Amino acid sequence: MAITKDMLISEIIREYPESIEILIKNGMGCIGCPASQMESLEEAAMVHGMDLEKLLEALNN
Repeated sequence: MAITKDMLISEIIREYPESIEILIKNGMGCIGCPASQMESLEEAAMVHGMDLEKLLEALNN
């Protein structure tokens, strides 16, 4: 199963704990905040000014 833009941050972290390092390296340092329970990867990337496609590529490699 691949990580998709519609997945919640909390879901990604739970299913792919190795993704934490990638998220932090790409500028998403607040992965433990309450918003991560309700925020999709796409929403978080937008809020943090991240390139969603590059982030998805990094997470799925």
